Amino acid sequence: ERIAPLGTKRTANTNVSSFSTFSIAGNFPPASCIFSEVMNLSAFFGFIIVVLRYLQLKPRLDKAWLNVGSLAAFSAGCFGMTLVGNFQLFNDEMIHNLGTFMTFGLGTLFCWLQSYITLRVNIRNEGRTAGIVRFLLSGTITLCMILYFSLMPQGLHVQATQCQWALVMFFLFFIGTFAIEFRHSRFSAVCTDDSGTPVNLALSEVSRYQPDEM
Repeated sequence: ERIAPLGTKRTANTNVSSFSTFSIAGNFPPASCIFSEVMNLSAFFGFIIVVLRYLQLKPRLDKAWLNVGSLAAFSAGCFGMTLVGNFQLFNDEMIHNLGTFMTFGLGTLFCWLQSYITLRVNIRNEGRTAGIVRFLLSGTITLCMILYFSLMPQGLHVQATQCQWALVMFFLFFIGTFAIEFRHSRFSAVCTDDSGTPVNLALSEVSRYQPDEM
């Protein structure tokens, strides 16, 4: 039998070699089990981050629809991550591709919205620096996504796969930039007994004269 080229994987039920795209890398067990767990945890922590970001921006942003739209976009994107992780490409391609579109499409929209919001809010006069970094990352993410969908139909699978993996990495870098603003805020959850008082999530500004904390 002819050996498949480096970067490809031959499946048991088909004679077509499949390149190691993000989805195919987590398609077969035991990698699929780890892939599902990682995607589910990423979706959970991503949702927590976007909720905290929403609470941080709520008293500062005059256009509430930007904040709500950003929250809704990334929340749907997080749900898309669970679809990508739990519905493998070769088992349920339609649902898997739907999750991919939600994750990358709505995730990219979230990046552009947050880049604009960062400049508009300008927390502690750091918005310009953080905003420029996020605009550059958003542009790179968009470019990687365009290149991926342009290269795949041309049969340039290796180059397309490289763009897809780069896209994921730049997404992670973008999420990591929220540490810039989060270090200025302190989030605390308050839970009471059965007296009827609802659970409250409080947000307060960290003092300039106190050490940064979450």
